Amino acid sequence: MIVNLALRTSAALAAGAALLFAIAQPVMAQTSSGDEAYWVSTSKAKANMRVGPGRDYRISWTYVRKGVPLKVLRVMGGWRLVEDKDGSRGWILQQFLNRERAGIVTGSISEMRANKDGSGSLLWRVEPGVIGKLGECETQWCAFEIEGRKGFIRADNVWGAQKP
Repeated sequence: MIVNLALRTSAALAAGAALLFAIAQPVMAQTSSGDEAYWVSTSKAKANMRVGPGRDYRISWTYVRKGVPLKVLRVMGGWRLVEDKDGSRGWILQQFLNRERAGIVTGSISEMRANKDGSGSLLWRVEPGVIGKLGECETQWCAFEIEGRKGFIRADNVWGAQKP
């Protein structure tokens, strides 16, 4: 009788744990597009990054510029867990993001060239921290546009040009 009671108790505990796991499963954050991260940029001039996926969570950072490049790491409903150039992570509502690729110049002053292979005339010198629209990247050079000025910049000098 004691053995029978022990078996029923452990069966009940196992069933409860399975039920709890089944209920919690849909709430867990899903990795974006399968297991792949992807690039986005801020679509509004003001976007709040929060410590959790909900409006009740504390704001950890506010982006005050449209077009800031971010990497999406996970998706939970209408929220995206993102990472910025400095490695800061937090949650932003999808409505404040778009799939337009952007990049931010890193390191030292970078050259924008006329041709997609880095040859051609030097068009502009771009300072670190400048944000621009990022186009196709081929042979280590990416199409880059800054406020209507178009050219090509080394992929190594732009955060957002790499594979997410």
